[in-house]
Amino acid sequence: MEVGIDSFAATKSQSGQHDPAADMREMENLLRRIDLADQAGLHVFGIGEHHRKEFLDSAPTMILAAAAARTKNIRLTSAVTVLSAADPVRVFQNFATLDIISGGRAEMVVGRGSFVEAYPLFGFNLQDYDELFVEKLNLLLQIRDHESVQWKGKFRAPLNNIAIYPRPVQDPLPIWLGVGGTPQSFARAGTLGLPLMVAIIGGETHRFRPLIDIYREAGKKAGHAPEKLTVGLHSLGYIAETSQQARDEFFPGYAETFTKIGRERGWGPVTRGQFEAQTGPTGALLVGSPQEVAEKILRHSEALGGISRLTFQMDNANLAHEKLMNSIRLIGKDIVPLLR
Repeated sequence: MEVGIDSFAATKSQSGQHDPAADMREMENLLRRIDLADQAGLHVFGIGEHHRKEFLDSAPTMILAAAAARTKNIRLTSAVTVLSAADPVRVFQNFATLDIISGGRAEMVVGRGSFVEAYPLFGFNLQDYDELFVEKLNLLLQIRDHESVQWKGKFRAPLNNIAIYPRPVQDPLPIWLGVGGTPQSFARAGTLGLPLMVAIIGGETHRFRPLIDIYREAGKKAGHAPEKLTVGLHSLGYIAETSQQARDEFFPGYAETFTKIGRERGWGPVTRGQFEAQTGPTGALLVGSPQEVAEKILRHSEALGGISRLTFQMDNANLAHEKLMNSIRLIGKDIVPLLR
């Protein structure tokens, strides 16, 4: 099983005002964490895409390219690329260029995103949410598989046998489909034979098994080999020397972040009791000691019929850089060998 980290490049400004010095410091710290993840033997590092004040990841391929120049082995991916609000041609060109810079270590996870600010920002109607994604995914896959593309759709100008450059080192460039909880998304990934990245940030992980079964069955019906239908899991998580330390350090920032999101989406405030339930044996949060979390990951994998990749998303908790570095060290030193 591959193990990695996903980051949304969260800002740490205490004033709430734009602070260029703080942004530069946080970006440098993020690059240091990617460098450490590479040295610690982690397999993949992902950067999200948001267009909000509290995140610095609006141009993720720029961050990944900077990381490519200072790492050697770790794979570099988006987490996720908001494809519905992007031009598939430019998405492919950016990641093909990243693949060249990194010597064949680039990947992308494409999805619709859990936030919607990209749609009005780039001039798209949120009512076209599903139709946008289906059309743009189709075009992206055509560009990946064919140097010259003949294509016509609804949301962008047609391509009349136009060649798309540069071409990546990898053939094909890995493209994962990032999904939340809709059966249609799981079925689409299976039909296309794409690897599946499932974001599970709450609830009980084993409850996603029926959706993953839909993915595998759709892939089987479409004629894809079982080994091609791989499943990854993106989970909120944090590792410390003891489980109590990990939970005490992670909870304050977790509660602040999700209470704020809850005000936007109609959820109630996060309580410590709810948090403790989520860190229990079947809950989605991977927060605890290395031994506890490794055992939980293996239980999740068994419950879901086998997963090939697990990525920790840690910076929602507003943890200090030093604590995040320590967590990465523990994942590399203890969790990766336990899962191996």
